Amino acid sequence: MSRPVTVGVDGSEASMAAVDWAADEAALRGDRLRLVYATRWAEHQLGAMKVSHEDRAGAAEGVLAETERHVGSRQPDLAMTADEVEDAPVSVLLAAAAESELLVVGSHGLGSVRGFVVGSVGQEVIAAAERPVVLVRPGNEQDGPAASEGNSRRKLVLGLDVNDVKDEVLHFAFDFAGRHRVPLEIVHTWHDSFVHHPSAAAKDEMAAALAGAVRPFRERFPGTEVAEVSTPGRAAERLIEAASDARLVVVGRRRAARGAHIGSVTHALIHHAPCPVAVVPHT
Repeated sequence: MSRPVTVGVDGSEASMAAVDWAADEAALRGDRLRLVYATRWAEHQLGAMKVSHEDRAGAAEGVLAETERHVGSRQPDLAMTADEVEDAPVSVLLAAAAESELLVVGSHGLGSVRGFVVGSVGQEVIAAAERPVVLVRPGNEQDGPAASEGNSRRKLVLGLDVNDVKDEVLHFAFDFAGRHRVPLEIVHTWHDSFVHHPSAAAKDEMAAALAGAVRPFRERFPGTEVAEVSTPGRAAERLIEAASDARLVVVGRRRAARGAHIGSVTHALIHHAPCPVAVVPHT
């Protein structure tokens, strides 16, 4: 059985945006959509707050039922399951990600309680997940597969370090661009001692390194339109600029042997990119 596209839900605006994006993506891939609700997320974030088992179960049942109805109206032919899991959200989502093709979450984590915004869940999940994670904020769920039905040719942006090329990240980006039939823009940034007036030799050297890193995947995905951008400057700034007209921006994250972190570039993107962000773990 193929892996599902999984999305964390709690009924908040952020999670519903993630649900819309995930439902469209699952339909495009022909995969099952899995809805996951972590019943102990409120207690996990607000340790002093105690919620009865009955209240947790009632809340979960109501949110999942409403979400299923919403998905059914958006993608009526989509296979779907809904699970209520008795645990804290980070644990639930990491376990779900391990069994999924990709995990989708709202960019502000799993919602809010009486105005208390839980912003750490998404970052914790990204930092430790073993599978790709896509963060979606309210307003850019329409950047997903549904946009392919219109005249949009919005691109996919990939941030690539030619000194640390990982097949997992390149494969995800090329495969996604091919599925969605959108151009792929691969951005590599670098530093020069005269960054405002880089030498022609430095430009040529970096462009050649980028071309060499990408060539095997151009050959593997010959139908994908690819633009290679090698530019001096800070990676986060250049990627945020490139994402201004993108459907998705993709970055890699190294699996850490000790501890977990997302890196400064990924941190900047998930807070400032105007489109969904996919973080792909690699060894």
